[in-house]
Amino acid sequence: MSREPAMYGALAPWWPLVSDPADYAVEAESLRKILDLPPSGTRRTLLELGSGGGNLASHLKAHFQLTLSDRSASMLEVSRALNPECEHVAGDMRTLRLGRSFDLVLIHDAIMYLVDASEVRAALATAAAHCRPGGSLVLVPDAVRETFEPYTESGGHDGADGRGVRYLEWVSDPDPDDTTFETLYALVLREPDGAARVELDRHVEGLFSRAEWLAWLGEAGFAPRVTVDAWSRHVFVGVRP
Repeated sequence: MSREPAMYGALAPWWPLVSDPADYAVEAESLRKILDLPPSGTRRTLLELGSGGGNLASHLKAHFQLTLSDRSASMLEVSRALNPECEHVAGDMRTLRLGRSFDLVLIHDAIMYLVDASEVRAALATAAAHCRPGGSLVLVPDAVRETFEPYTESGGHDGADGRGVRYLEWVSDPDPDDTTFETLYALVLREPDGAARVELDRHVEGLFSRAEWLAWLGEAGFAPRVTVDAWSRHVFVGVRP
């Protein structure tokens, strides 16, 4: 993986003002319906790899017994504050081995930080090592090669503590012939006393085809399928025989 973006390190305490957990309710419900198939009479165990600040988990924890893992200690601290009842484990999705299995494994948009085939294969091997027979893996990349489009977006929130964030997000693909694209963030951070500063943050992310994702899932031992969700994203589901 490339250098950890500042957003997940030094700037992690600002994350809830960049990405409000409340904004994930609809997406979490959409994922819950996928994760719940086939129906189960018990509260299922779910391992989320690359769980970040725990925004999805804040909605999924009502339905699953969650174990949340991320390589960023700073983001895990943010998640612990939001989801104190969940288990948190520090670890890289390429190498994590907990020595136990789960009914479900979820990798949301953190999968985008895997920038070549070897990294993806390593993460899928981690998922397979933690997914019980008959269990499922769900992958939610932001885009696949066939659907990628450059865009610019802005957003941000104000906090009850007087802090505030506004950001500009610029997504582009400087070299269409490689397996990455980049996201640049310009963030204006305002302290409670009104003092403000600007931070620039560069994220390098992986971009692969639908066929590659399906092939890699098969290589990892999953029976794969894919669906397109309400946000036009390809959601890959792999069932472990």
